[in-house]
Amino acid sequence: MVSRLILAIALASLFVLAAQRGDTQQTASGTWHFVASGDSRNCGDVVMPGIAETAKKNQAAFYWHLGDLRATYTVDEDILHQPEYLARPPTMDEYLNIEWQDYIDSQIAPFGSIPFFVGIGNHEVIPPKTREGFLLQFADWLNSPVLRAQRMLDHPEDHILRTYFHWIDRGVAFYYLDNASGEQFDGTQLAWFETVLEKDLANPGVKTIVVGMHKALSESISRGHSMNESPTGTDSGRRVYIDLLRAQNLRHKYVYVLQSHSHYYMDGIFNTDYWRQNGGVLSGWIVGTAGAQRYALPPGTSDAHGAASNVYGSVLATVKPSGEISFEFEKLEENDIPAAVTSRYGRDFVHWCFAENTQIR
Repeated sequence: MVSRLILAIALASLFVLAAQRGDTQQTASGTWHFVASGDSRNCGDVVMPGIAETAKKNQAAFYWHLGDLRATYTVDEDILHQPEYLARPPTMDEYLNIEWQDYIDSQIAPFGSIPFFVGIGNHEVIPPKTREGFLLQFADWLNSPVLRAQRMLDHPEDHILRTYFHWIDRGVAFYYLDNASGEQFDGTQLAWFETVLEKDLANPGVKTIVVGMHKALSESISRGHSMNESPTGTDSGRRVYIDLLRAQNLRHKYVYVLQSHSHYYMDGIFNTDYWRQNGGVLSGWIVGTAGAQRYALPPGTSDAHGAASNVYGSVLATVKPSGEISFEFEKLEENDIPAAVTSRYGRDFVHWCFAENTQIR
């Protein structure tokens, strides 16, 4: 067993080294894809299997979840409509014991062999849930061979499992940052991020930086529901933004930022007066469209490049050999839900998710 683990780590290390050099296999056209979205509470057990089909159809290299897996403060509607709970809904204690396992069974499993990166959101730290509990429940994903090998390459003595992480794939450096609560980003996370980022900026094999997180960085169009929710979040979100702006403007890397938290789709979230007057505009998206109750678009949406409310879906990222990435929203329709999911939950509930799971009336 130990020898198999060592072999797995060694193979993962070789894969990471190859990915850092940019010489892992690409598609025939030289491009490759990944898929991302977040906020899969409420109806995520219905919507996420549909997103999994999007990932499979596009031969995605991986799927990236941007946080808020389950509601936690109340029982998700999809769980209430599982056949085993129709006669007697679970108590809150029963629900809290099963919600994350339900996410694994109902939302991760449909992706099959597609690698799955799971991020923490604010609903993952609603008491009695904690970061420590999240790390324990999702250790298999947060400490996957790829992430573990990259962690050792970034710092050979770093054996600490965290809710923020980094990996490199074919010249693209990916980061997931933890801003699930108001005291983040704290000093420890900022020091880690800036240290690893500097290594990537100095690496000629890294052409692109993609940063994912739950809450949008400070001063976006979605400012009212973002890192601006706390003083520490506001300040540290601005700092990370400036770090990324320097990576783009001074170190000439492609830079993209993916977030969720707000339950709609928006492209161009940093096209605000604040950033136009304080350094420049980064490419940024909100994709909180994986099943959560949908929100109305905020004021200032007219400054975005594109936006949609009352929708489910994911962004399909197409990575070019140059490192440039294009992002396209893949909208999910009611008839895109897999037949097995509709059979399990019933057509009426699937329709409810599309017609009634919304704050927009």
